[in-house]
Amino acid sequence: MKIDKPIKPLPANPAGEGAAHAATKGKSNPPPAARQSGETSVSLGSTAAQLHSMTSSMASTPSVNAAKVAEIKQAIAEGRFKVNPEVVAERLLDTVRDLMGSRV
Repeated sequence: MKIDKPIKPLPANPAGEGAAHAATKGKSNPPPAARQSGETSVSLGSTAAQLHSMTSSMASTPSVNAAKVAEIKQAIAEGRFKVNPEVVAERLLDTVRDLMGSRV
């Protein structure tokens, strides 16, 4: 069975939408849903609740290990901190490889 094209093209806006926008243009009337009295309830689901919980717990967790920073500062001040250039170079290359791999 073949479906023919409609004789008249469909309007770009659903019926009445253009007229509604034209009527409210320049006015500050709230949308019809906001003008109704009563309460509205929205439920976002368990995934949103988990995300909110994770965000809250992450906000209270410091992003820097202050004890480790203090330990490294102390080692630098005392001259005990040694940099291994081979390890630094290898980790830098690993990071670049990961970044290049994520672009592909």
